[in-house]
Parts: sequence; structure tokens; C-alpha cells
Amino acid sequence: MSLAAAYFGNAPAWVDFTATVASPARFFYGSRSHAMHEAFEVQSSAGRVEIVDNVSVAPRCPVQAGDRIEVRGEMVHDPGRLPVVHWTHHDPRHHHPDGFIRLHGRLYA
Repeated sequence: MSLAAAYFGNAPAWVDFTATVASPARFFYGSRSHAMHEAFEVQSSAGRVEIVDNVSVAPRCPVQAGDRIEVRGEMVHDPGRLPVVHWTHHDPRHHHPDGFIRLHGRLYA
């Protein structure tokens, strides 16, 4: 699905896109998985998006504001918040397609 269709839609959708990192990463424990995650905002061609990456499964991606990244993951919507792209890593249980973040030519998955 195109990034714009996913961004303005309401259903979860797998997306691939490039974007510019717009905020420093913050770290938190997931409410369901209790795994460590990193989150940061990016500016995409469709608008602002929050990237949430499970760093208990994949290596931390050392992003800085202004970095250009490539992202593959599942976009989901929560009313009143930015669209979120998660599953930006491999799935050790093989229930989801593998996602990734690519920064400076290095793949974080």
C-alpha cells in the first residue's frame, strides 16, 4: 500500500518509505510486551509519523535529527496521535513480515 493511502486510512497497513528523522529517540518499556523500545518522529512525504522499534529484538538504531532513513513496518492508527509504524524488526516467531530501519546503509532489523 502507498504511504499516503496508509497515512490517511484507518486500517493497519505494511509500508516502505524514506523519511527524515525529526526528533531524538526516547526509550520506554512496552505496555504489553514489557520489552525495551525506542521511539522517534520522522517527517515523511505524507506527514509526520512516529517510529516505534523493539530494541529487545533488534539492535538500537542510533538516529539523530536530520538523518535520512528507510523504513519498513506496519502502520497503525490511534485517534488523536500520530500514525505509528512498528514491527520495524525481524519477527522471531514468524507471525509477521520482517521490517527494518536502514540508516547510513546499515540495516537494523
